[in-house]
Amino acid sequence: MPCGKESLVVDLQKSNVGLNVENMDGMVEISSPALIVKVNTKTGGIRFLDKNGRNLILDKDYGTSFSNNLSPDTEDAYVVRNEFLLDKDEPIYGLGQILDNRLNRRNSNHHLQNENMNTISPFFMSIKGYGVYFDNYSISDFEDNPQGLSLESFGTCSDYYFMYGKTADGVVAQMRTLTGKAHMLPLWAYGFFQSKERYKTQDESLEVLKKYRDLNIPIDCIIQDWRYWPEYENDSIWNSFSFDKKRFPNPKKWIDEIHKLNAKLMIVAWPCFAPYSPQRKTFEENGMLLDFISYPPKSGVKPYDVFNPKAREIYWDLLNKGIYSYINNDGWWLDSTEPDHMFPKPEDYELKTYMGTYKTVKNAYSLLHNKGISTRTKAANKDKRVVILTRSGFVGQQEYGSITWSGDVRSTWENLEKQIPAALSFSLMGLPYWNSDIGGFQAYGWHKQGGTKCPEYQELYLRWMQFGLFSTMMRSHGTGLPREIWRFGEKGDWCFDAQEKCINLRYALLPYIYSTSWNVSKYDGTFMRALFMDFPEDKNTHNLGSQFLFGKSIMVVPVTKYNVDSWKIYLPQGVQWYDYWTNEVKEGGEYITRNVDKATIPLYIKAGSIIPFGPKVQYSTQKKWDNLTVKVYPGKDGDFILYEDEFDNYNYENGYYTEIKFSWNDDEKTLVIGDRSGKYKGMISKRKFTVELPTGEKKVVSYSGKKKEVKF
Repeated sequence: MPCGKESLVVDLQKSNVGLNVENMDGMVEISSPALIVKVNTKTGGIRFLDKNGRNLILDKDYGTSFSNNLSPDTEDAYVVRNEFLLDKDEPIYGLGQILDNRLNRRNSNHHLQNENMNTISPFFMSIKGYGVYFDNYSISDFEDNPQGLSLESFGTCSDYYFMYGKTADGVVAQMRTLTGKAHMLPLWAYGFFQSKERYKTQDESLEVLKKYRDLNIPIDCIIQDWRYWPEYENDSIWNSFSFDKKRFPNPKKWIDEIHKLNAKLMIVAWPCFAPYSPQRKTFEENGMLLDFISYPPKSGVKPYDVFNPKAREIYWDLLNKGIYSYINNDGWWLDSTEPDHMFPKPEDYELKTYMGTYKTVKNAYSLLHNKGISTRTKAANKDKRVVILTRSGFVGQQEYGSITWSGDVRSTWENLEKQIPAALSFSLMGLPYWNSDIGGFQAYGWHKQGGTKCPEYQELYLRWMQFGLFSTMMRSHGTGLPREIWRFGEKGDWCFDAQEKCINLRYALLPYIYSTSWNVSKYDGTFMRALFMDFPEDKNTHNLGSQFLFGKSIMVVPVTKYNVDSWKIYLPQGVQWYDYWTNEVKEGGEYITRNVDKATIPLYIKAGSIIPFGPKVQYSTQKKWDNLTVKVYPGKDGDFILYEDEFDNYNYENGYYTEIKFSWNDDEKTLVIGDRSGKYKGMISKRKFTVELPTGEKKVVSYSGKKKEVKF
């Protein structure tokens, strides 16, 4: 059994890396144009240095150990320990989504076990431009203290990858090379999603969608949560891949009506089955169930052995027959992909799976579950890109169109604050797609204070939506309180109007967002960017997890306290920053205090940015992008690539797309709109760009694919 991911192999023999190897007494030195690696053959110590001999990290002498082989008859019972030595004040990042309000992982301990609200992978990166990925699926323990950094896992070997990307972006790119490129999501996936726990009938969800249309509030997707299947004796046919005939009498008509309203349907599926679900018998007969209770606990559900390729095939065949080939839904919500483990016992982790004992592979459950469904959904329909919402994750999942959400967090200000560094840490692993339930999932308790009419909850929900506006997926969901916009008031009420403002801004930014998604997929970019990624020389950014860049241009500063009228903000050094709302420009390298009202999230645009804005729409593809506003923020040279394709299907993989490069020359105050490259069916041949400066000066340019210069 491999130590970790099924095929994490880099064939250096086929690469163009020139390696020089020198053998000395007890030491082997391997050097390339970028790195020097010194291996002590007597102690097992490995020192990594850059090409100039600067120390990067030390794999300590005798730092790799194997112990506690408690079960001689098994092959995977060793505790494998790796120990490293870092510079004293060297910041490191990663490990995934941990809700502890920290960004820098120095001097911290973490039990690495994927569970609800805790989504991890054994990976960290350094401010010095390197990363380390431990190729291991097992439950692990990470510790960093003044004596060193260590990771303990279960397995048969010590297997890790050292990556020197020189920058955070370089490390992310190497992680994607190692574990998989990011799947390109369709345009609608960047629109607004409405959900709740739960819509009980097909008519209820349709009425919600119709009301959004009647109110002229943009929306692209309605989500169907659990228990659309028949309910029977405490859900003992849980996850039966079927529709209750009374509450969902005509599923085909249901989704047809959703599509007629120019929206999409995402529907939930679980990895576990109750005793009386027809699917359960198939897995039982093949010995493909894991023998512990998952959620809900009273229904006797058990998860399937996702580590078995045949089990993944059977799961898809059943899901396809019951749901996908029946209604042709647009996306999957894969809940409980850790999976939930009720009443855990120590012996549960010794259960045999297809790939080894459960404790040695547990953290990859979500990865393989998503893989099984994603690859087969894509094979079944090339006209729709795969979109998956999932509650857990592991490195490599970016390849499968999977968007991880932060789990069932409580609706509190403290939890809102914790989402931000958790999202950034998750993104730093090379996993670009993340979101959280706008308003927090568990809103129990707020109803006693007035629910969605309680001023404090209204403000919490709105602040969470402002953060969700700049998450990869903008999705309203939760339990305890309904979340539709009209629950908070009506047009003219501050909370309603402020939400409408957020949603409309999201849609206006779609050309910027979609072009950023191309940068993520093609060029290994990152949506939600910790500030140190772009400002590594500015030490004030090294521990700053409360602000981030959305794409390369927009600095987002979520407000995470109740009833405040001002907010402290750091402007990274070396560049000017424009207040998005006022166009006031400030120098970087200082803390400022900005006045904030409830309807405003502080946004700052980096000088040199070029941002395209789309038309006002009710859904993402309602209008063509033939008349975009392009805002240019002077103070520095800059460029931006506007990317367009058919917005869904996989034709882009065969080169059917266009790119238009915009370049700003700050000295000459000139914007160059370059020649359009590429083509696709239905592309815009003639269009207008309204180029606008922060001063309000505008120039309208007709463009038919040939280079244009706009002089200010």
